[in-house]
Amino acid sequence: MKIMLLEDNVKLNSTIKKRLELKGYKVFSYVDGKEAFNNIMEGFSCFILDINVPNVDGIKILKKIREFYSEVPVIIISASVELDVIKESYDFGCNDYLKKPFFIDELEIKVERLCQITDDIITFDKDCYFDYKSSTITIDGETQRLTKKERLLINLFLTKKNQVLTYEAIENYVWEGSFVSIESIRSLVRRLRKVVKKDYIETVVDTGYKFKVD
Repeated sequence: MKIMLLEDNVKLNSTIKKRLELKGYKVFSYVDGKEAFNNIMEGFSCFILDINVPNVDGIKILKKIREFYSEVPVIIISASVELDVIKESYDFGCNDYLKKPFFIDELEIKVERLCQITDDIITFDKDCYFDYKSSTITIDGETQRLTKKERLLINLFLTKKNQVLTYEAIENYVWEGSFVSIESIRSLVRRLRKVVKKDYIETVVDTGYKFKVD
């Protein structure tokens, strides 16, 4: 999982980054708010933001994140105890607030709780399910292992059932913000369609796709 960390205290930034990387996360850390702001669209699955940072504060970044991502977890870390600051953070869509100083273990727990898939098995139809842990999909008793990108795509579809996913949203999540052509996205969707067999994936012309389930 790819995490953005914004913390202007260099020592704390380095400590958090190292601890989370030991857990297997990919952590992209920033000490400057403007630099973090400019990289919001780089395919992050979780954001950890300090509020009082140089150039662009964490609240402004939070608001910008919510313009693009309604459900990606955002954890605010801040020394502020002012109720209006805390309230503003939640009003603009933060999922949790951690007051400094804190134990890194506390942050790890929040990341695991908010940013990880809690269910290894995701059912999307009768006798059809996706096993996130083993990267396999089972359709009517037939099990097939998925490639990394197929796994990421089906996970995205299943967390956004019956919602339109744009090419850009797929690019950001599956390719983790790296540029990819629309044809490459279409090719991946074609491969996944062969796996799921049924007509779950609907094309939304000139926009993207929708994973339709009852």
